[in-house]
Amino acid sequence: TGTLTQNEMIFKRLHLGTVSYGTDTMDEIQSHIINSYSQVHSQNSGNSTSSTPSRKPQSSAPKVRKSVSSRIHEAVKAIALCHNVTPVYESRAGVSGETEYAEVDQDFSDENRTYQASSPDEVALVQWTESVGLTLVNRDLTSMQLKTPGGHILTYYILQIFPFTSESKRMGIIVRDESSGEITFYMKGADVAMSTIVQYNDWLEEECGNMAREGLRTLVVAKKSLTEEQYQDFESRYNQAKLSIHDRNLKVAAVVESLEREMELLCLTGVEDQLQADVRPTLEMLRNAGIKIWMLTGDKLETATCIAKSSHLVSRTQDIHIFRPVTTRGEAHLELNAFRRKHDCALVISGDSLEVCLKYYEHEFVELACQCPAVVCCRCSPTQKAHIVKLLQHHTGKRTCAIGDGGNDVSMIQAADCGIGIEGKEGKQASLAADFSITQFKHIGRLLMVHGRNSYKRSAALGQFVMHRGLIISTMQAVFSSVFYFASVPLYQGFLMVGYATIYTMFPVFSLVLDQDVKPEMALLYPELYKDLTKGRSLSFKTFLIWVLISIYQGGILMYGALLLFESEFVHVVAISFTALILTELLMVALTIRTWHWLMVVAEFLSLGCYVASLAFLNEYFGDSHYLFSLFVSADVAFITTVTFLWKVSAITVVSCLPLYILKYLKRKFSPPSYSKLTS
Repeated sequence: TGTLTQNEMIFKRLHLGTVSYGTDTMDEIQSHIINSYSQVHSQNSGNSTSSTPSRKPQSSAPKVRKSVSSRIHEAVKAIALCHNVTPVYESRAGVSGETEYAEVDQDFSDENRTYQASSPDEVALVQWTESVGLTLVNRDLTSMQLKTPGGHILTYYILQIFPFTSESKRMGIIVRDESSGEITFYMKGADVAMSTIVQYNDWLEEECGNMAREGLRTLVVAKKSLTEEQYQDFESRYNQAKLSIHDRNLKVAAVVESLEREMELLCLTGVEDQLQADVRPTLEMLRNAGIKIWMLTGDKLETATCIAKSSHLVSRTQDIHIFRPVTTRGEAHLELNAFRRKHDCALVISGDSLEVCLKYYEHEFVELACQCPAVVCCRCSPTQKAHIVKLLQHHTGKRTCAIGDGGNDVSMIQAADCGIGIEGKEGKQASLAADFSITQFKHIGRLLMVHGRNSYKRSAALGQFVMHRGLIISTMQAVFSSVFYFASVPLYQGFLMVGYATIYTMFPVFSLVLDQDVKPEMALLYPELYKDLTKGRSLSFKTFLIWVLISIYQGGILMYGALLLFESEFVHVVAISFTALILTELLMVALTIRTWHWLMVVAEFLSLGCYVASLAFLNEYFGDSHYLFSLFVSADVAFITTVTFLWKVSAITVVSCLPLYILKYLKRKFSPPSYSKLTS
């Protein structure tokens, strides 16, 4: 899901159990925060003189109002404290010359502050607390400071911090309030991880589902107040666990889990992550190109389903089969049978159920899932994603392409035949691990439909042509040796062999990489053209054997033609056959090309020019006299310029190439390729 979205998080919803706040009611939260902090500060100032005046206004307020206000106060404070965000201040010109006080003033200016964190979710939460009045202004390794709506600075000392991991799916922090000395353990995480940690409630699961259906990413926030003795006991056990040599991680996790019990549920937050530009048309294009799309995500089932629908990965009219959670072989068998009875419906399955199905019914499940128009696997761990990719490769034998944008997609990208990494807000881990790196999801369309298609077609043409170029000269050598009683005499000497492989034929052959059958705009407009590639017709045993036959035919014609037409002037056979060979190669390149490029024309004439120029000063090579019969003299330039030489070389070249041109014309006439309709 993160691959399809912008990773620009916007805080949308705060739910306290009895009351929910959306974007249009955030001003209410702001007024609650302003009131609660003004009351706190008036209490503090009142307590220094007498304790009674500050408590009277509180007791006269309605009880419900007070409880909601205090709950909002606690929830916002928890969100403002439980994170890994650091405020950063840009240094302005001339700061070094200013006084210390001026630098402090500059530090706390709101417009100069930016937030840095490993996850954009956390930045969105801290930016939201700033918008409602509680601002994170400073943070270091041991403390953080919050600014209240009234401009007062609250300092909290960081006693312990438990970072987020993909296994635990939660993060925690223990802080001590500087003014009161209270120690509080705050924790936030995914509802799956938090539901067993918080005290019993009847609303969390339902509201998480509701938010997920709106496409929001949810986080559950909870707290636990600790006494000094409780904390000291925890700290000693925690430090002892960190020093253990064996099973350190397990022991540390066990100590932390001893704190994670019966926590007070504060609130549920919903953050929106909008889709990237052109996600829908890109997915539609890939589907029309005959590519099956599976979405593997760590998100909740509802969030994944919602994003699949909003991105049109699953059309709104299409049936969706949500695979019920299964834990045993019998349940998996029943669920698979229920799924088998449904036709043309998208499949949504969770990672746990998938694990059970693959354990007992691997082949059956993959076979059924591959028939679905779309598959969404939610709550997948990074290793599960890679496992699914390998399964598809093993069972279907098809090529797989994995696309991801975060560190949790690296294993999947490396397992696939082709990995594409999107370089975005989540860093460069995915793009560094991938074969191809792009900046937006929509670029995949062009990468596959245009560059991928052209790459396959051009590589096929170039590879087969290079084989043809080698085979044709081998055939000529074989014919030459057989005529001379299999004598081990080379047909072409030294520079001719080198020249044939390089300057005489290299430019036209390599100009085939500029060839294209349709324009890029057409390839994007008709993704069905890409579907033809799956048949593998551009490079197969059939096309290879055709090129072998062409090479044998042309090699035989060139050599036998030279021997037949030049019986009386046999000494010139090298000059004749080699000239015909070069012309044949240049004409064969012209025959293979589908769309001419000006560089191709330049390459053809450049190669021909190089050959004609070299005839003048390489004439000692164009006579096999001193290799075969010592009494013959080498060929001279006068013979090469005669009309006889020219028409006989032309005749041999025409016989070797004309039939192929006729066959190509007939094939285009009676069995035109799919792209020919678009080029006309």
